[in-house]
Amino acid sequence: MRQFGLAFNRLFERWMFLIIPVSLVLGFLLADELQPFIQAVPYLFAYVTLTMAIGCGLRQLREVLAKPGVMVLAFIIAHIVSPFIAYFAGVLIFGQDSPYVIGLVLFAIIPLGVSSVLWVGMSGGSVPLMLAMVVLDSLLSPLVVPAGIGLMFGSVIEIDIWPLMIDLFIIIVLPTIIGVGLYELSRGRIQAAVQPYSAPLSKLCFVSVVALNASAIEPYMEQLGSDMLLLLPVVIILVSLCYALGFFSLSKRGNYPLQVTLSYASGMRNISLGIVLALGYFSPIAAVPVVLSILVQQPLATLNHYLLQKLNNRKAGKAEAPYVG
Repeated sequence: MRQFGLAFNRLFERWMFLIIPVSLVLGFLLADELQPFIQAVPYLFAYVTLTMAIGCGLRQLREVLAKPGVMVLAFIIAHIVSPFIAYFAGVLIFGQDSPYVIGLVLFAIIPLGVSSVLWVGMSGGSVPLMLAMVVLDSLLSPLVVPAGIGLMFGSVIEIDIWPLMIDLFIIIVLPTIIGVGLYELSRGRIQAAVQPYSAPLSKLCFVSVVALNASAIEPYMEQLGSDMLLLLPVVIILVSLCYALGFFSLSKRGNYPLQVTLSYASGMRNISLGIVLALGYFSPIAAVPVVLSILVQQPLATLNHYLLQKLNNRKAGKAEAPYVG
Protein backbone atom coordinates (compact mmCIF):
# COMPACT_ATOMS: atom_id res chain seq x y z
CA MET A 1 0.00 0.00 0.00
CA ARG A 2 2.85 2.40 0.84
CA GLN A 3 4.53 1.80 -2.50
CA PHE A 4 1.25 2.27 -4.36
CA GLY A 5 0.60 5.56 -2.56
CA LEU A 6 4.06 6.92 -3.35
CA ALA A 7 3.86 5.78 -6.98
CA PHE A 8 0.43 7.39 -7.35
CA ASN A 9 1.75 10.63 -5.89
CA ARG A 10 4.73 10.72 -8.28
CA LEU A 11 2.48 9.99 -11.25
CA PHE A 12 0.08 12.74 -10.26
CA GLU A 13 2.87 15.30 -9.88
CA ARG A 14 4.31 14.34 -13.28
CA TRP A 15 0.98 14.84 -15.05
CA MET A 16 -0.42 17.60 -12.85
CA PHE A 17 -0.32 20.13 -15.68
CA LEU A 18 -2.91 17.98 -17.52
CA ILE A 19 -4.86 16.54 -14.58
CA ILE A 20 -5.88 19.93 -13.16
CA PRO A 21 -7.37 21.33 -16.41
CA VAL A 22 -9.10 17.99 -17.08
CA SER A 23 -10.68 18.06 -13.62
CA LEU A 24 -11.86 21.60 -14.36
CA VAL A 25 -13.53 20.46 -17.58
CA LEU A 26 -15.12 17.50 -15.79
CA GLY A 27 -16.49 19.91 -13.22
CA PHE A 28 -18.29 21.80 -15.98
CA LEU A 29 -19.56 18.63 -17.68
CA LEU A 30 -20.79 17.04 -14.43
CA ALA A 31 -22.04 20.25 -12.84
CA ASP A 32 -25.52 18.94 -11.98
CA GLU A 33 -24.15 15.86 -10.26
CA LEU A 34 -21.40 17.73 -8.34
CA GLN A 35 -23.24 20.84 -7.13
CA PRO A 36 -24.83 19.11 -4.08
CA PHE A 37 -21.31 18.52 -2.74
CA ILE A 38 -20.01 22.11 -3.08
CA GLN A 39 -20.31 22.71 0.67
CA ALA A 40 -17.51 20.21 1.22
CA VAL A 41 -14.96 22.45 -0.52
CA PRO A 42 -13.65 24.29 2.60
CA TYR A 43 -13.04 20.99 4.42
CA LEU A 44 -11.27 19.45 1.43
CA PHE A 45 -9.14 22.56 1.07
CA ALA A 46 -8.26 22.58 4.77
CA TYR A 47 -6.93 19.03 4.44
CA VAL A 48 -4.75 20.03 1.46
CA THR A 49 -3.31 22.85 3.58
CA LEU A 50 -2.67 20.47 6.49
CA THR A 51 -0.69 18.00 4.36
CA MET A 52 1.45 20.87 3.08
CA ALA A 53 2.16 22.19 6.57
CA ILE A 54 3.35 18.90 8.08
CA GLY A 55 6.48 19.22 5.94
CA CYS A 56 7.58 22.44 7.60
CA GLY A 57 8.81 23.04 11.13
CA LEU A 58 9.82 25.99 13.26
CA ARG A 59 13.47 25.62 12.23
CA GLN A 60 12.65 26.28 8.56
CA LEU A 61 10.50 29.23 9.52
CA ARG A 62 13.27 30.69 11.70
CA GLU A 63 15.82 30.31 8.90
CA VAL A 64 13.58 32.25 6.52
CA LEU A 65 12.90 34.95 9.10
CA ALA A 66 16.64 35.23 9.85
CA LYS A 67 17.29 36.17 6.20
CA PRO A 68 14.05 37.83 5.18
CA GLY A 69 15.27 39.58 2.03
CA VAL A 70 14.04 37.04 -0.54
CA MET A 71 10.82 36.44 1.38
CA VAL A 72 10.00 40.14 1.61
CA LEU A 73 10.77 40.58 -2.08
CA ALA A 74 8.50 37.64 -2.96
CA PHE A 75 5.64 39.02 -0.88
CA ILE A 76 6.05 42.51 -2.38
CA ILE A 77 5.85 41.11 -5.91
CA ALA A 78 3.00 38.73 -5.09
CA HIS A 79 0.82 40.98 -2.96
CA ILE A 80 1.63 44.55 -4.00
CA VAL A 81 3.15 44.74 -7.49
CA SER A 82 1.08 41.99 -9.14
CA PRO A 83 -2.30 43.07 -7.70
CA PHE A 84 -1.75 46.66 -8.83
CA ILE A 85 -0.79 45.46 -12.32
CA ALA A 86 -3.91 43.26 -12.37
CA TYR A 87 -6.08 46.14 -11.17
CA PHE A 88 -4.91 48.74 -13.66
CA ALA A 89 -4.91 46.26 -16.55
CA GLY A 90 -8.44 45.16 -15.64
CA VAL A 91 -9.73 48.71 -15.34
CA LEU A 92 -8.08 49.71 -18.61
CA ILE A 93 -9.52 46.77 -20.55
CA PHE A 94 -12.86 46.03 -18.86
CA GLY A 95 -13.74 49.18 -16.93
CA GLN A 96 -13.65 49.93 -13.21
CA ASP A 97 -17.06 48.42 -12.44
CA SER A 98 -16.38 45.08 -14.14
CA PRO A 99 -16.39 42.00 -11.88
CA TYR A 100 -13.49 40.73 -13.99
CA VAL A 101 -11.29 43.35 -12.32
CA ILE A 102 -12.10 41.83 -8.92
CA GLY A 103 -11.26 38.36 -10.22
CA LEU A 104 -7.93 39.46 -11.68
CA VAL A 105 -6.90 41.19 -8.46
CA LEU A 106 -8.10 38.28 -6.37
CA PHE A 107 -5.88 35.90 -8.35
CA ALA A 108 -2.86 38.14 -7.76
CA ILE A 109 -3.43 38.78 -4.06
CA ILE A 110 -4.26 35.30 -2.72
CA PRO A 111 -1.51 33.29 -0.94
CA LEU A 112 1.33 31.53 -2.72
CA GLY A 113 0.40 28.22 -4.32
CA VAL A 114 1.11 24.94 -2.52
CA SER A 115 2.07 23.27 -5.82
CA SER A 116 4.91 25.79 -6.20
CA VAL A 117 6.89 23.62 -3.76
CA LEU A 118 6.75 20.73 -6.26
CA TRP A 119 7.91 22.85 -9.18
CA VAL A 120 10.71 24.48 -7.18
CA GLY A 121 12.00 21.01 -6.30
CA MET A 122 11.88 19.82 -9.90
CA SER A 123 13.55 22.99 -11.22
CA GLY A 124 16.50 23.18 -8.85
CA GLY A 125 15.27 25.84 -6.43
CA SER A 126 15.26 25.93 -2.64
CA VAL A 127 12.46 23.66 -1.39
CA PRO A 128 12.85 24.57 2.33
CA LEU A 129 12.69 28.27 1.48
CA MET A 130 9.65 27.83 -0.77
CA LEU A 131 7.83 25.67 1.75
CA ALA A 132 8.51 28.12 4.57
CA MET A 133 7.30 31.04 2.44
CA VAL A 134 4.07 29.19 1.56
CA VAL A 135 3.44 28.47 5.25
CA LEU A 136 4.18 32.04 6.36
CA ASP A 137 2.13 33.53 3.54
CA SER A 138 -0.78 31.25 4.45
CA LEU A 139 -0.56 32.41 8.07
CA LEU A 140 -0.62 36.05 6.94
CA SER A 141 -3.49 35.60 4.47
CA PRO A 142 -6.29 36.67 6.89
CA LEU A 143 -4.56 40.05 7.08
CA VAL A 144 -3.14 40.41 3.57
CA VAL A 145 -6.17 39.42 1.47
CA PRO A 146 -8.81 41.58 3.22
CA ALA A 147 -6.39 44.52 3.44
CA GLY A 148 -5.59 44.35 -0.27
CA ILE A 149 -9.23 44.01 -1.28
CA GLY A 150 -10.22 46.86 1.00
CA LEU A 151 -7.45 49.09 -0.34
CA MET A 152 -8.42 48.59 -3.99
CA PHE A 153 -12.18 48.11 -3.80
CA GLY A 154 -13.24 49.56 -0.45
CA SER A 155 -15.28 52.34 -1.99
CA VAL A 156 -16.56 50.27 -4.91
CA ILE A 157 -17.83 47.02 -3.38
CA GLU A 158 -19.31 46.17 -0.02
CA ILE A 159 -17.75 43.25 1.79
CA ASP A 160 -17.79 42.26 5.44
CA ILE A 161 -14.11 41.75 6.23
CA TRP A 162 -14.50 39.80 9.49
CA PRO A 163 -16.28 36.74 8.03
CA LEU A 164 -13.62 36.66 5.31
CA MET A 165 -10.85 36.72 7.90
CA ILE A 166 -12.56 34.00 9.96
CA ASP A 167 -12.95 31.77 6.89
CA LEU A 168 -9.30 32.27 5.96
CA PHE A 169 -8.32 31.38 9.51
CA ILE A 170 -10.34 28.15 9.43
CA ILE A 171 -9.35 27.11 5.89
CA ILE A 172 -5.69 28.17 5.90
CA VAL A 173 -4.27 29.29 9.25
CA LEU A 174 -5.66 26.63 11.59
CA PRO A 175 -4.59 23.64 9.42
CA THR A 176 -1.18 25.27 9.00
CA ILE A 177 -0.70 25.66 12.75
CA ILE A 178 -1.80 22.05 13.32
CA GLY A 179 0.55 20.80 10.59
CA VAL A 180 3.58 22.68 11.93
CA GLY A 181 2.69 21.50 15.43
CA LEU A 182 2.56 17.86 14.30
CA TYR A 183 5.92 18.30 12.58
CA GLU A 184 7.45 19.58 15.81
CA LEU A 185 5.85 16.92 18.02
CA SER A 186 7.15 14.16 15.74
CA ARG A 187 10.55 15.88 15.39
CA GLY A 188 10.10 16.01 11.63
CA ARG A 189 9.29 12.33 11.18
CA ILE A 190 5.57 12.63 10.52
CA GLN A 191 5.75 13.58 6.84
CA ALA A 192 7.75 10.49 5.83
CA ALA A 193 5.47 8.29 7.93
CA VAL A 194 2.14 9.49 6.54
CA GLN A 195 3.13 10.65 3.04
CA PRO A 196 2.23 7.37 1.27
CA TYR A 197 -1.33 7.84 2.49
CA SER A 198 -1.77 11.59 3.05
CA ALA A 199 -0.17 12.80 -0.19
CA PRO A 200 -2.38 10.81 -2.63
CA LEU A 201 -5.48 11.74 -0.63
CA SER A 202 -4.39 15.37 -0.68
CA LYS A 203 -4.06 15.26 -4.47
CA LEU A 204 -7.55 13.77 -4.79
CA CYS A 205 -8.93 16.48 -2.50
CA PHE A 206 -7.20 19.13 -4.60
CA VAL A 207 -8.74 17.76 -7.80
CA SER A 208 -12.13 17.58 -6.09
CA VAL A 209 -11.90 21.24 -5.04
CA VAL A 210 -11.17 22.27 -8.62
CA ALA A 211 -14.02 20.18 -10.05
CA LEU A 212 -16.56 21.28 -7.43
CA ASN A 213 -15.72 24.96 -7.87
CA ALA A 214 -16.03 24.58 -11.64
CA SER A 215 -19.49 23.07 -11.19
CA ALA A 216 -20.46 26.07 -9.04
CA ILE A 217 -19.77 28.61 -11.78
CA GLU A 218 -20.95 26.47 -14.73
CA PRO A 219 -24.48 27.98 -14.77
CA TYR A 220 -22.97 31.43 -15.32
CA MET A 221 -20.54 30.59 -18.12
CA GLU A 222 -23.13 31.32 -20.81
CA GLN A 223 -23.13 34.97 -19.71
CA LEU A 224 -19.50 35.41 -20.78
CA GLY A 225 -19.95 35.11 -24.53
CA SER A 226 -17.33 37.05 -26.46
CA ASP A 227 -15.68 38.26 -23.24
CA MET A 228 -13.73 34.99 -23.17
CA LEU A 229 -11.83 36.00 -26.31
CA LEU A 230 -10.42 38.97 -24.44
CA LEU A 231 -10.32 37.64 -20.89
CA LEU A 232 -8.27 34.51 -21.57
CA PRO A 233 -5.30 36.34 -23.19
CA VAL A 234 -5.33 38.84 -20.32
CA VAL A 235 -5.12 36.01 -17.77
CA ILE A 236 -2.31 34.30 -19.72
CA ILE A 237 -0.30 37.54 -19.88
CA LEU A 238 -0.87 38.29 -16.18
CA VAL A 239 0.21 34.84 -15.00
CA SER A 240 3.25 34.86 -17.31
CA LEU A 241 4.23 38.30 -16.06
CA CYS A 242 4.08 37.09 -12.45
CA TYR A 243 6.57 34.29 -13.22
CA ALA A 244 8.87 36.73 -15.04
CA LEU A 245 8.77 39.37 -12.31
CA GLY A 246 10.04 36.90 -9.74
CA PHE A 247 12.86 35.55 -11.89
CA PHE A 248 14.24 38.84 -13.21
CA SER A 249 14.00 40.65 -9.87
CA LEU A 250 17.06 38.64 -8.76
CA SER A 251 18.87 38.55 -12.11
CA LYS A 252 21.70 40.81 -10.90
CA ARG A 253 22.54 38.44 -8.05
CA GLY A 254 23.05 35.51 -10.41
CA ASN A 255 21.82 33.02 -7.81
CA TYR A 256 19.97 30.43 -9.90
CA PRO A 257 18.27 28.50 -7.02
CA LEU A 258 16.93 31.76 -5.57
CA GLN A 259 15.77 32.94 -8.99
CA VAL A 260 13.90 29.67 -9.53
CA THR A 261 12.33 29.88 -6.09
CA LEU A 262 11.21 33.47 -6.48
CA SER A 263 9.90 32.83 -10.00
CA TYR A 264 7.48 30.16 -8.78
CA ALA A 265 6.72 32.06 -5.58
CA SER A 266 5.55 35.10 -7.50
CA GLY A 267 3.98 33.15 -10.36
CA MET A 268 1.86 30.49 -8.61
CA ARG A 269 -1.14 31.21 -6.42
CA ASN A 270 -3.50 29.20 -4.26
CA ILE A 271 -6.15 29.30 -6.97
CA SER A 272 -8.60 26.95 -5.29
CA LEU A 273 -8.72 29.36 -2.34
CA GLY A 274 -9.27 32.21 -4.81
CA ILE A 275 -12.31 30.48 -6.27
CA VAL A 276 -13.69 29.76 -2.80
CA LEU A 277 -13.36 33.43 -1.88
CA ALA A 278 -14.73 34.69 -5.20
CA LEU A 279 -17.83 32.50 -4.96
CA GLY A 280 -18.33 33.15 -1.26
CA TYR A 281 -17.86 36.92 -1.16
CA PHE A 282 -18.22 38.31 -4.66
CA SER A 283 -20.00 36.95 -7.72
CA PRO A 284 -19.64 33.86 -9.94
CA ILE A 285 -18.52 36.16 -12.76
CA ALA A 286 -15.71 37.48 -10.54
CA ALA A 287 -14.54 33.89 -10.13
CA VAL A 288 -14.09 33.40 -13.88
CA PRO A 289 -10.59 34.96 -14.16
CA VAL A 290 -9.50 32.82 -11.21
CA VAL A 291 -10.93 29.71 -12.88
CA LEU A 292 -9.20 30.55 -16.15
CA SER A 293 -5.92 30.89 -14.27
CA ILE A 294 -6.26 27.19 -13.37
CA LEU A 295 -6.20 26.39 -17.06
CA VAL A 296 -2.98 28.32 -17.62
CA GLN A 297 -1.06 28.25 -14.32
CA GLN A 298 0.13 24.64 -14.49
CA PRO A 299 0.91 24.62 -18.26
CA LEU A 300 2.82 27.89 -17.78
CA ALA A 301 4.63 26.32 -14.81
CA THR A 302 5.74 23.57 -17.20
CA LEU A 303 6.91 26.15 -19.75
CA ASN A 304 8.69 28.07 -16.99
CA HIS A 305 10.43 24.86 -15.92
CA TYR A 306 11.57 24.23 -19.50
CA LEU A 307 12.92 27.78 -19.92
CA LEU A 308 14.68 27.68 -16.55
CA GLN A 309 16.39 24.40 -17.42
CA LYS A 310 17.49 25.73 -20.81
CA LEU A 311 18.90 28.84 -19.15
CA ASN A 312 20.68 26.84 -16.49
CA ASN A 313 22.17 24.45 -19.07
CA ARG A 314 23.34 27.39 -21.13
CA LYS A 315 25.06 28.94 -18.10
CA ALA A 316 26.65 25.60 -17.22
CA GLY A 317 27.88 25.24 -20.79
CA LYS A 318 29.49 28.67 -20.70
CA ALA A 319 31.12 27.92 -17.34
CA GLU A 320 32.62 24.67 -18.66
CA ALA A 321 33.74 26.09 -22.00
CA PRO A 322 37.53 25.98 -22.36
CA TYR A 323 39.40 29.26 -22.49
CA VAL A 324 40.75 30.13 -25.93
CA GLY A 325 43.58 32.61 -25.80
